[in-house]
Amino acid sequence: MSGLHCPATVLLARHGEAAYEATTWSGEGGSLTLTGRAQAAALADRLHGRRVLHVYCSTMARAVQTAEIAAAKLGVGVTTRIGLQEFSFGSFAQDEDNPVTKTFARWLDGNDLAARVDGGESGEEVVERANAVLAEIADAHSGETVLVVAHGGILSLAIRNLLTFESGVRPQRFANCAYAETELRSDGWRLTGWSDPE
Repeated sequence: MSGLHCPATVLLARHGEAAYEATTWSGEGGSLTLTGRAQAAALADRLHGRRVLHVYCSTMARAVQTAEIAAAKLGVGVTTRIGLQEFSFGSFAQDEDNPVTKTFARWLDGNDLAARVDGGESGEEVVERANAVLAEIADAHSGETVLVVAHGGILSLAIRNLLTFESGVRPQRFANCAYAETELRSDGWRLTGWSDPE
């Protein structure tokens, strides 16, 4: 991180509700439902007055659609970033049953980030790429507010492993279009607020 005179405010939001054509766990695709589109529009409405300068998002369709709807209402642009994608399901991507529940739970506990999804990423690697892209975004927007739209898995890991929590602020479950308010300060990331969908 470069020296920041005034920290960026980075709002981390999960995409809206999505429907999936595939029954496997590839992580690809997923188009917003009508409910998801309404959630994305409502997210933008909640952010009016926050002077959001730009929206960044994962390259996955459900995140891109959420970002584009929100950005259009906010009157700002959108930039996709590969580093914001959901974690990989590796060789389990073709399984119909959720293949990574136990591994993800170990990651969230913070006790075994070295655990790896067979053929995919370790928790450490997910956190490392999240930190890299979020720090780059924050560095580019000193003193400004930006919205980042990504996925429940990567965002939950980032919140629990990168951030110090301000007094009285605790992470919640990332519901669709919920967002965490964060700042990258000279001493690291801080979680300063949490907003569930209304």
